[in-house]
Amino acid sequence: MKNRQIDAAWVYHNGTKHSYQSVRANPHYLDFDNQPVSFKLYSALEPIALPAHLSSSGMPSLAAVSAAGARRDRQVIPTRQTLAEILFLSAGITKRRKYPGGEMLFRAAACTGALYHIDLYLVCADVQDLPAGVYHFSPHDFALRLLRQGDFRGVLSRASGQEPSVIDASAVLLCASTLWRNAWKYQSRAYRHCYWDNGTILANLLAAAAARALPAKVVVGFVDAAISTLLGLDPQREAPLSLVSLGCGAERPVLSPMSLEPLVLQTEPLSRTEVDYPAMRAMHEASSLESEDEVVQWRAASDSHSVEKDDRSSNGDRRFPLQPPSDDDVPSETIENVIVRRGSTRQFARESITFDQLSTLLGRATCGIPADFLSAADSLNQLYLIVHAVDNLKPGAYVYRRDLHALELLKEGDFRRAAGDLGLGQDIPADCSVNVYFLADLNRALGRFGNRGYRAAQLEASIMGGKLYLAAYAQGLGASGLTFFDDDVTEFFSPHGAGKSVMFLIALGKSLKRKSDL
Repeated sequence: MKNRQIDAAWVYHNGTKHSYQSVRANPHYLDFDNQPVSFKLYSALEPIALPAHLSSSGMPSLAAVSAAGARRDRQVIPTRQTLAEILFLSAGITKRRKYPGGEMLFRAAACTGALYHIDLYLVCADVQDLPAGVYHFSPHDFALRLLRQGDFRGVLSRASGQEPSVIDASAVLLCASTLWRNAWKYQSRAYRHCYWDNGTILANLLAAAAARALPAKVVVGFVDAAISTLLGLDPQREAPLSLVSLGCGAERPVLSPMSLEPLVLQTEPLSRTEVDYPAMRAMHEASSLESEDEVVQWRAASDSHSVEKDDRSSNGDRRFPLQPPSDDDVPSETIENVIVRRGSTRQFARESITFDQLSTLLGRATCGIPADFLSAADSLNQLYLIVHAVDNLKPGAYVYRRDLHALELLKEGDFRRAAGDLGLGQDIPADCSVNVYFLADLNRALGRFGNRGYRAAQLEASIMGGKLYLAAYAQGLGASGLTFFDDDVTEFFSPHGAGKSVMFLIALGKSLKRKSDL
């Protein structure tokens, strides 16, 4: 079982760390003449148009972000309209902006470098006006393309180790990355971005499903090769990342052998040439699960552990309990409007946000994720903050104590310059109101889940980061995901953060309004 040979995760993680020296010495440059297209385009498959009308769920955005999941005590079968809305709100094109020489397309979820390397696939039984099959979602023309005809949920059931939510679902969405589409800019570090960008999509997806009372669960335990074969992925260039079961109470599929005839479907070239980064492929192979039995054993690690708590004592006057506003004061804008309006803030005003707003951000983002590797009270990540400007909160470094629903002051001071330095010398982390860093104890994650624990830790952090994106825009604030100098962040938050590794970083605050925005 390669997954248990955890040296591979450390080799990849340490080999893709940013440092002042590695960034300065890197000769890589952006070859715009060879930039990959941001869509997977099948040459010969006809589009199956999806309903273009987006209905409103009526659910306030913050309620959707923090929803623990829809009820499973009754049958819920998604319709074609519901699937279309979830696909649009997860990975659809929400805005188009023309400029001299082209058009810029904005997607529902944030993505590193706006390179959009994550593709969504649908495996379903017969649903309303949509025959059973394996489909690829094409955002560029908002359509599905049929890859395999028939009900292949039995293959998913076997590949997922008979995960109950998959067996019970009439539809499953699958996420996969075309590695070169992101590695063109970010090289080998792009494997981290697979999970960063998958996580922001999943945050949207879970919120959209909750708003439609549709049960959804993220599944990370599956036989990788079986999923690649089912979807026709090229293992040298593409990587399956996650499954999401949708609905419950469906007629259970007949368990099918995972061996299938390979798909031979022609796609348009991504760019003139592709550069291979073997470190990404090596990490994916080392964290792959190879049999149904291995998936079952892997998932059992999620059920047989003790929840890690922060038992470090501190002076009570250094703790600041969250103060979320009452329900009457919570914004009522629907989740659909927030997702369509969401962007990534490129400039922050050096202004304060309220402690109520920060409390809402943290409380809504950390309320739990329905996933096969997490229990309700469990987390692989701890949140650390650099606070620049929050009303009634001292500037400084903090850790969020989820067990106490409180921030704990680690050190007081103005750390704007330090935050900018930690974020690769950018202005964004220096100018925002708050930076939130997700740090994981990789020794614990890898010991529990093997190399696949690296995927899980990255994905959990980015789903919470995606929830912060949505919760920020719901409150009229801005947000931006960032990269960082790995070891410098850990050192900054030490001794409390010692031994932990940074998984994700997001800056939050008030956007600087440009004249063109007024």
